[in-house]
Amino acid sequence: MYKAVVFFDLDGTFFDNEKNVSKENIAAVNELRENNILPIISTGRNIFEIQYVIDETGINSLVSANGSYVQYEGKKLKAEEISDEVIEEILAFAKKQGDVISFYNNEGFALTAENDLTKVNYRLLRLTPHVEPTFYKSHEVNFLNVFNYDKDKLYQDQFKGKLSLVRNNPRCLDTMKWGVSKQTGIQAMLSKANLAGIPSYAFGDQLNDLQMFEEVDYPVAMGNGHPDVKAKASFVTTSNINHGIVNGLRHYGLIK
Repeated sequence: MYKAVVFFDLDGTFFDNEKNVSKENIAAVNELRENNILPIISTGRNIFEIQYVIDETGINSLVSANGSYVQYEGKKLKAEEISDEVIEEILAFAKKQGDVISFYNNEGFALTAENDLTKVNYRLLRLTPHVEPTFYKSHEVNFLNVFNYDKDKLYQDQFKGKLSLVRNNPRCLDTMKWGVSKQTGIQAMLSKANLAGIPSYAFGDQLNDLQMFEEVDYPVAMGNGHPDVKAKASFVTTSNINHGIVNGLRHYGLIK
C-alpha cells in the first residue's frame, strides 16, 4: 500500500520552459519512490508524445489526454473513444470556421490540414505532424485538438452534451468526450488501481488542471500558474523554473 500518490501536470509544471525534465525533478521522483509514494503523470498530452519523459523518470502510471487514456504501471486501465459520428459533426463545423483539427490516440496523431497555428504548435511540442483527414476512419480516436485563438464558447455551446473543450494553450482547444477530464481520469486511476483513500496531491498550472484539483486532497499551483488555478490551490509553490516541484513536495513533507 502506497503512503500517498502525487499527480504531476507537465507543461508549465514538471517541465522547464524548454519542455525538459530537470535533474532536480527526476531526483525528487526517485525520492518519492524511496518513500513509498507513487508519482503519476497527469497531462493533456498523449502517451506517444512523452515517451522521453517516461524513459527519463521511470513513471509509467499516467492520466493522459486530459483523462481520455489512463494507464497504471504500463497497462491500460481506461480509454475513451470518440465516435465517428461526433467526429464528422465537429469536422463539418470546423470546416465552416476555417479551423484545423488533429486526431489523437495513445500511439499517434494526424491533422486535417496544416496552417500557421499547427506549425507553431507542433514545433514547440517537438512533433512532426502529417496530414490525413480520414485518420479517424481507420484508427481509434481518444482525443482531438481544434486550432483557433478565441472560439472557446462557440464550440462549447455547439457541442454541449457531446464533447468537452478546454483551452490548454493559446493555439488550440483540447477536446474530449463529454464529461471527460483529468478529474475523471484520476477517478478511474484511483478506483481501478485500488488507490482510493490514500492521501493525494496534484501539481498544475492551467485551466485544464482545475478539475484535477477537485479530485485530490492537496492541490498545488505553480507560481507561474493561471490566477484561477492559484485561487483553487491549497498551496502555491514557486515557478516551474524556480524549484517549484521540489518546494511543493517539501512543503507537505513528501521529500526532504
